[in-house]
Amino acid sequence: MINGKTEGIKQNILDELELLYEAQCPRGEFLTQELADALAKYSCMLNREISIFLSRSGNVLDISIGSEDNVSLPVMRKRRGTLGLSGVRCIHTHPGGSSHLSDVDVGTLLSARMDCMAALAVADGVPKSLCAGFIGESLGEAVFAGPFFIRRLPNRFLMEEIERATRRVADLVRTQATEEETERAILVGLSCTQAEMDELALLAQTAGAESVAQFVQDRPRERGLYIGRGKVKEISLAVSALEADLAIFNDELSAIEARNLEEQLGVKIVDRTTLILDIFARRAKTREGRLQVELAQLKYNLPRLMGEGLALSRLGAGIGTRGPGESKLEMDRRRIRRRIYELEGEIEKLALQRGLRREQREKNNVPEIALVGYTNAGKSSLLNAVSDAGVYAEDQLFATLDPVTRKVQMPSGKEMLFTDTVGFIHKLPHDLVSAFRSTLEEANRADLLLLVTDLSSPEAEKQSQVVREVLEELGAGDKPAFRVYNKADLVQDVPENTRSAFCISAKTGQGIPELLAAIEARLQPKMAEVSLKLGYQEGAKLAQLQKCAEEIRVEYEEQGISVWAKLPEIWVKRILGQ
Repeated sequence: MINGKTEGIKQNILDELELLYEAQCPRGEFLTQELADALAKYSCMLNREISIFLSRSGNVLDISIGSEDNVSLPVMRKRRGTLGLSGVRCIHTHPGGSSHLSDVDVGTLLSARMDCMAALAVADGVPKSLCAGFIGESLGEAVFAGPFFIRRLPNRFLMEEIERATRRVADLVRTQATEEETERAILVGLSCTQAEMDELALLAQTAGAESVAQFVQDRPRERGLYIGRGKVKEISLAVSALEADLAIFNDELSAIEARNLEEQLGVKIVDRTTLILDIFARRAKTREGRLQVELAQLKYNLPRLMGEGLALSRLGAGIGTRGPGESKLEMDRRRIRRRIYELEGEIEKLALQRGLRREQREKNNVPEIALVGYTNAGKSSLLNAVSDAGVYAEDQLFATLDPVTRKVQMPSGKEMLFTDTVGFIHKLPHDLVSAFRSTLEEANRADLLLLVTDLSSPEAEKQSQVVREVLEELGAGDKPAFRVYNKADLVQDVPENTRSAFCISAKTGQGIPELLAAIEARLQPKMAEVSLKLGYQEGAKLAQLQKCAEEIRVEYEEQGISVWAKLPEIWVKRILGQ
């Protein structure tokens, strides 16, 4: 079978090309004159590149036809990661061009770990010269031989070069066997800003991938393919040239889009939602966090199992639905639904336990402050600065997933509770918000929100808008809140629109005393004065008054106990029922 771009080529020519599968290079011979002549003949006839793949024994494994300027090598790209060399050499034509290897040629050689990548210059139906590339002293370096005139091709030398490359790569693989290979990612965006692409690059880095290129297209979304076909072709060439392992897209892809892109690009396809879920899966430490991430992943994957729709259903009624039993797709779908039900039940139990702890705190009338904001705004660093909490805080996205609550001593000596919450981000997956709803409701139940924003970020206002939108979705948009701009030590001139907010630095402590004083003043309870007489049998009520009162005077008289106290109104109602 002839692979590649065969559209428009007469069937008799394809049949003639298929006969080349019967050709064979004798052991020890790199390329026969007969095979070189045949490649030149058909390449010039079609004015297209033609590639053949040869095994170590000289058998023809694959023949592919490309366009006039390139030939796709999707099969060989999937061989990346095998130990040593692949055992296959590729020889492809350059019609009317030079025999020098292109960046795409070299990228394919390195990513597929091929025995050799050779380019055969052809013109007027005749092979002219050949250049060959081999993996060099590192897995990311190539060495070259040629150009050689095809009539004086040094077959023995080229086969010896393959043997030398085999030994080099075997040594390199053994040396690096214990090292984890970093995935190389190409980032793709549609009608987005450079700031959004930079954020996508940070997400990729957080997930453990190295960004090697970015592509942005400003056009409407292409149905079934996300981006235009021309851009897909451009990215496909870059995948080979840059040895990319995956392509990361800045939006959520449908199942059809992901499948089509994977077929066209020949690498793993990851959308923004999958990337964020992967980061959350890496960072979740507590049992509740892990359950919430698993729930979000299953909710995201469930509709993608249903991509074939009714075509695969055997549980319906009527013509076309009868069959031997339940399909594998339906079994997988049912298992996922059952697991989702189980996870929701477990998360609900944990939420009830957290609710009991919250009720206990409310009984003690301890004010609660929730730190909310964009990811990497410095919420955990602020919590550490005011409480010595020792919470993990690094300059990376989603460093905190599980809510952390710590007591903080305020300037007056009173204690309040500060809770660090998971950060928000642009295009935060809906399934993630849904799964983490019980955790995010810490913000909804707090007495005061600190909306923490990275002052040094050029996208500070857009990030603040994202935070406000998520809070609205959670029903916490009307909660009392202070706007807090962190990382003020990184900014020389404070913007005019931040004058009414608090500018602090969790790193240096700048502005934190003023912030704590303002929080305490805002949460100062409304006070009430009470005068009453208690019987000597009401010692428990007197003890409660003494515990909660700001000021208290007690006189023991013959008929009972006279008490004057100044205390928060809420405690007057709780203790005295007034």
